[in-house]
Amino acid sequence: MRAGITPRLAAIWLSLLFVALGPGAAAAQGLEDLRRLLADEHEVDLYGFVEVRGGLRLYRRENEKDGSIAETRLQLDLARQMESGAFKLKTDLVADGVEERLKAELREAHYSFSPSGNLDVRLGRQVLTWGTGDLLFINDVFAKDWQSFFIGRDDEYLKLPADAVRIGLFSEAVNLDLVYQPLFTPSRYIDGSRLSYWHGPQGRVAGRDLVFADDERLRYFRDHDLALRLSRNLGGIEYALYGYRGFWSTPEGMAPATMKLVYPRLSVYGGSVRGATAGGISHLEFGYYDSREDRAGSNPNLRNSEIRLLAGHERELARDLTGGIQYYLEHKQKYGNYLAALPPGSQAADKDRHLLTLRLTQLLWQQTLRLSFFAYWSPTDQDAYLRPKLHYKITDQWAAETGGNIFLGRHDHTFWGQFADNTNAYLSFRRSF
Repeated sequence: MRAGITPRLAAIWLSLLFVALGPGAAAAQGLEDLRRLLADEHEVDLYGFVEVRGGLRLYRRENEKDGSIAETRLQLDLARQMESGAFKLKTDLVADGVEERLKAELREAHYSFSPSGNLDVRLGRQVLTWGTGDLLFINDVFAKDWQSFFIGRDDEYLKLPADAVRIGLFSEAVNLDLVYQPLFTPSRYIDGSRLSYWHGPQGRVAGRDLVFADDERLRYFRDHDLALRLSRNLGGIEYALYGYRGFWSTPEGMAPATMKLVYPRLSVYGGSVRGATAGGISHLEFGYYDSREDRAGSNPNLRNSEIRLLAGHERELARDLTGGIQYYLEHKQKYGNYLAALPPGSQAADKDRHLLTLRLTQLLWQQTLRLSFFAYWSPTDQDAYLRPKLHYKITDQWAAETGGNIFLGRHDHTFWGQFADNTNAYLSFRRSF
């Protein structure tokens, strides 16, 4: 059944649109004037945008809100280059019509400096990323915001910031990246508060009627994690090795006594290769996920260890048209022990989960219009996730975007199938300065 637009929701969206296109645009112009002043007088760079974004669920679900997203966002991005280093501050102020609240989000606040010519240090809140995948992650174990990704926020918001120390050491032999987080930063997972999900213990799809709580890790310098990357470029091909010691970034365990989700201890060991082949760019990545609290695979409340594999290729198919494909595998370890420990009546996961992705991007109208399509399809789960998107650059300052998040699946318990009721479409307008 298609979702209806309630008068209250329509009023919220119209208010947000008025703010963005009226006073919001005037504010952006004022901030643009401030940017010029800061650059001239204080050597400070200031950029940002004002954006309104609204979206609807395409199917009605009892006890769930019709609106998937309804927000006005102001982002300020401030940077200053000094003799001793560089400081960067990026913060968002958001009026959220779905959650009905005003919130501030600190995206970045870090200081970068180079004690020597081959050593870089960054301290503070920052967005961390590495690996080779296109919207698939193996050795990139850093926090993600899956809620933002599934409701139609800009792709920038898939990556959650973390408070960390990042050190880069460069040499002719090898480059080293080291990341230390004194307090583990978890991903923002689907808990039912905004998107519905498959609730295994009750064997049904749940949402706001059953919001999952987790047992957060809050002990500084005890609930910490460490990640490293060794890389080298040889003949135009980049080789890398990765290591991580910390926790599953999503709560892949449950405490039976409290029925709360928990973040089990995890180590990851992997590698990747990336370079030019067959008229495009190819990549290969692998990782071993060592679930340290259940190496035997006999605890049904904790996720088993896994081997993960990713291979992909991207190339230009025609003028202003690019395409990319990927193959991804999750291979569950100790599968026999996993099946033996599974409670009666529980839905068993497959030993191997296969996933294929396709990306197509077409640029038109002197590259002011970008049409993109990204698809995930799992032949083992028999489900899929489609992300069509149209982005139009109206002027140098104004841009409009529309798209959707379409979830398909034969079964409610599979990864994409559980989100079928969350299928949505969205529209946004952005004024940059």
